[in-house]
Amino acid sequence: MKKILILFISLFALLMISVTVYWNLPLEITRKSDIEKGNKIIQNIKSYEKKFDRLPENSDYKTLENLGVQHEDSRVYLDYKTDNKGNFELTYLEGFDGPYLLWNSQEGKWTIDYPKILK
Repeated sequence: MKKILILFISLFALLMISVTVYWNLPLEITRKSDIEKGNKIIQNIKSYEKKFDRLPENSDYKTLENLGVQHEDSRVYLDYKTDNKGNFELTYLEGFDGPYLLWNSQEGKWTIDYPKILK
């Protein structure tokens, strides 16, 4: 009985340590595929901006789809927003509550935060 109790305590401790290590890993590791996909879309948006001297409109779904912003997964999708100052933001929306993985053109880096450009 004592060996079984020690085994369960050890497994629980290992689980807690694993979760703690995972939560403290950098974004570049835990969200690598999302960031890579987002970086490609950011480059496409910047190319579009250079070509047309403006950002794509928030509601121009055809253009956004051509740039790589697709709303295909119902659990997680990439949201694109612009403001009237020439800034844009990509946000991976997951569930109802944030914070979310987002990239803001003012900051120029991926962070876990709440959207700064509101609808």
